[in-house]
Amino acid sequence: METFFSFLSKRVDDCSSLLCVGLDPHPADLPAPTADAARTFCLRLINATGRYAAAFKPNAAFFELYGPDGWSALKDVIAAVQEESNRLGSMIPVILDAKRGDIASTAEAYAKSAFEHLGAHAITLNPYLGKDSIDPFLAYKEKGAFLLCKTSNPGASDLQDLTVDRGALTEESPSTVHRPRSIPLYEHIAHLAQSWNTGNNIGLVVGATQPEALTRVRSAAPDLWFLVPGVGTQGGDLETALRSGLRADGRGMLINVSRGIARSADPAKAAAQMRDEIINVKYALKH
Repeated sequence: METFFSFLSKRVDDCSSLLCVGLDPHPADLPAPTADAARTFCLRLINATGRYAAAFKPNAAFFELYGPDGWSALKDVIAAVQEESNRLGSMIPVILDAKRGDIASTAEAYAKSAFEHLGAHAITLNPYLGKDSIDPFLAYKEKGAFLLCKTSNPGASDLQDLTVDRGALTEESPSTVHRPRSIPLYEHIAHLAQSWNTGNNIGLVVGATQPEALTRVRSAAPDLWFLVPGVGTQGGDLETALRSGLRADGRGMLINVSRGIARSADPAKAAAQMRDEIINVKYALKH
């Protein structure tokens, strides 16, 4: 059975891109603060950048703020990616940026909403309630879940850098542990995600503003795909991020760019340039 990441890999091959285009219709970027304006904004971006996008990532918050009309607009935007995929002859994954995190029947409801009603192919999740909070999402074998690991915001270190004693958590003695006993919490999450990924449907969110963290997380989770925000507007450097986080096979990263493309005078050109820059950096790193 095809999994989300095998599906994503096919798209990466089809478009020769690791670019994820963020669909964030900030009210300040719209001619009017309405759900219809948000829909139009995103449809324009999808049409302009589809050929260069390995994935699209709509941010649920910028639709939810308009109530039921916004939810309807979000569903239309996800459907528009499907239409663009059909036009191009290559399926483009949609990652719903919702950062959900809850337990039991609540998580099941969130999963059903994202995957069955909205039609998203993957979702961002907060893993801090533990594995049972993400299991309802993993039950959708063909869908994907990107767990927040080391985020790109300035306050990320408040919790994510706290030290974890892995020996105490795993009941391993220091003499048998061949890796550092004390590690940051985000690195512990990466180890957990690597072990939980039995269905090839778990990835991690790791910010480009944290290159040292990217290196550590790649070491902890050598097989996983990373969703990497923070390049450009937030100050993350593309070459440094790729050097720190690419897998040995030259894959494993989706570089998310939102405002740098959406606010460009020519979004298609901006997306093409970013796609080409990623290709050039990858080539330089190999040689």
